[in-house]
Amino acid sequence: MPEAKETIRIAAVGDVHCGREAQGKFQPLFASIPERADVLLLCGDLTDYGLPEEARLLARELAPALKIPTLAVLGNHDFESGKPQEVVSILSDAGVKILDGDSVELAGVGFAGVKGFCGGFGARTLGPWGEESIKRFVHEAIEEALKLESALAKIRTPRRVAVLHYSCSESTVRGEPCEIYPFLGSSRLEEPINRFKAAAVFHGHAHHGQAEGRTATGAPIYNVSMPLLKRTFPDQPPVRIIELSTSADAPEPARRLSDRRAGDPRLEPAGTPDS
Repeated sequence: MPEAKETIRIAAVGDVHCGREAQGKFQPLFASIPERADVLLLCGDLTDYGLPEEARLLARELAPALKIPTLAVLGNHDFESGKPQEVVSILSDAGVKILDGDSVELAGVGFAGVKGFCGGFGARTLGPWGEESIKRFVHEAIEEALKLESALAKIRTPRRVAVLHYSCSESTVRGEPCEIYPFLGSSRLEEPINRFKAAAVFHGHAHHGQAEGRTATGAPIYNVSMPLLKRTFPDQPPVRIIELSTSADAPEPARRLSDRRAGDPRLEPAGTPDS
């Protein structure tokens, strides 16, 4: 576990979609992370079809990174074969902490994680009205938001970070076809994030969205979907490394994060997110 210090370096990536053909594909990336980060976040779609053999392969690929705490949430792909608990068991046995309404405190920062769910954003969020199937759909989104709320509430450190698969904000899905916005996330997740004043949010899922956004109260949101990172930062390894202050007296969100992009020794203030 990282020792308490003024900052913590957070490496994050999602949507690795580890399939049967991935032998040796991810090891170089994961082997480079422990020397540049204090914790690794995996933001869902860890496997391609949610198969146990894919999870076992990912565990082997992740082995070099497990020198540092590694936290993960599942994504929709990890449910495809109906074996999410086997995926969780395999990765947990390898040393990955799977968050599902849980929280972990590391070096003065609390990490709360859920998969999240669909439903849309803002005034266009789907409401629980009409057919029973629609009500069940909306109930799933509400349940994920409640799990996130509970996990954030349990954290006693000065700083909180939310780890998701689905987005909590339209700001990081812009660029995707507008027709699929409702399936990329739900702003129901944003309410507890804002209420508990999360210092940062990490998610995946939106492969063609924006790399950065903000919640309504200004908390930075990082879309760390691997396909998006490859396209946005083509000359860098596909992982975001963010340096976060652990102090309760840190400045407002626009200044409290620094972004150490992989391979760049400089520390640069996090830029204004794309609109």
